[in-house]
Amino acid sequence: MRALEGELSRTITAIQGVRAARIHLVLPKREVFSRERQEPSASVVLRMKGSGRLDKPQVQAIQHLVAAAVPDLKPSRISIIDDRGNLLARGGDTNSSQLASANAEEMRIAYEQRVARAVETLLERSVGIGKVRAEVSADLNFERVVENSEIFDPSSQVVRSTQTVEENSATNENQANQGVTVQTNLPETQGGLNVGGSTASGAKNARNEETVNYEISKTVRNTIREAGALKRMTIAVLVDGNYTGSDRAYQPRPQEELAKLESLVKSTVGFNAERGDSVELVNLPFAQVEDIQDSAATLFGFSKREFLQLAEIIVLAVVGLLVILLVVRPVLTRLFEALPAAGAALGQVTPSGAPAGVAALAGPLDPSAAALAPPDEEPEDLLDAMIDINRVEGRVRASSLKKIGEIVDKHPEEAVAIVRNWMYQEAG
Repeated sequence: MRALEGELSRTITAIQGVRAARIHLVLPKREVFSRERQEPSASVVLRMKGSGRLDKPQVQAIQHLVAAAVPDLKPSRISIIDDRGNLLARGGDTNSSQLASANAEEMRIAYEQRVARAVETLLERSVGIGKVRAEVSADLNFERVVENSEIFDPSSQVVRSTQTVEENSATNENQANQGVTVQTNLPETQGGLNVGGSTASGAKNARNEETVNYEISKTVRNTIREAGALKRMTIAVLVDGNYTGSDRAYQPRPQEELAKLESLVKSTVGFNAERGDSVELVNLPFAQVEDIQDSAATLFGFSKREFLQLAEIIVLAVVGLLVILLVVRPVLTRLFEALPAAGAALGQVTPSGAPAGVAALAGPLDPSAAALAPPDEEPEDLLDAMIDINRVEGRVRASSLKKIGEIVDKHPEEAVAIVRNWMYQEAG
């Protein structure tokens, strides 16, 4: 788990604007006889570079990055804060009312920061980097409205269907008085005349019926107004002036330039006077960063940076003094002790014409050298020279044996291999 936290921290640090990151993972263990399992969670602390801040998509990207690297971890259970204690992402239950209100507040803050950043970025191109500061106060409506309506328009009627019924009927009075017989139904009875030639009076009935169905136009509207509608916005912009001369004398900006800058701000934020928006642009001198740093509390009159530099110098001086006392001084002491003996040995000359010190290093002095000495050299001087030569030779051999012993102690295997090689050469 520690390795996973470290690798995730290194990955998040690679994001532009993030100086350092620290991650805490909570991975609950599965209980043996428990049916419920607690979900894992994580918390991320970010240290930003300078005054940089992460926007909402970048924060969500970090949430999904951590969630994808940890099994069963959901992005909604990852909390992210910055080094100033600002909550960038909230982890927890997404259905709670408190989280809904918190999300509304985060939405408002994110909107204000986005508008302020847009204003600063635009004006910095004209007045200079770090010479403008914008603050935005937005009044957002977070009520979610769902509206369903049906609208009928009686002035616009459309004929949907028409039904016409025509009915004509004729009745004979004689037939009405007579019963139903075969004679009355014969086709010879025409024109109101019967078989006997007598006339019959009758009546005709006609009925016309027409039914027209009209369709009235109807409009059905389903309107959903999401939360976050802007009701009113107030913007305050502070612009630094110009500095002239070597003494950096402050000079305010002309009113024409301020009017143009104010017009740019209104166009950037979508200024609406009917909505009640207001923009206030003021030209005032900014406080110098050097003055703020000098006025800060220091230790013994030194700033934090100067105190660290002084501490580094003291540490280096102590290390150099220790090196001189523990390394350089013993070496020089040994060298000065060996110089008189070496000078005395080198001052003597052997019978062969070589210095006595060289002869001592080459090998033991030949006993016959005394016989070849000049006759005018006294035996006592020769004896003293031999004593000095033996002393130098003894020191050289002791030093050589000590060094050989140290080499054998440090590299025993290589020393055994060299001795075996000598033995094989002698045997050969």
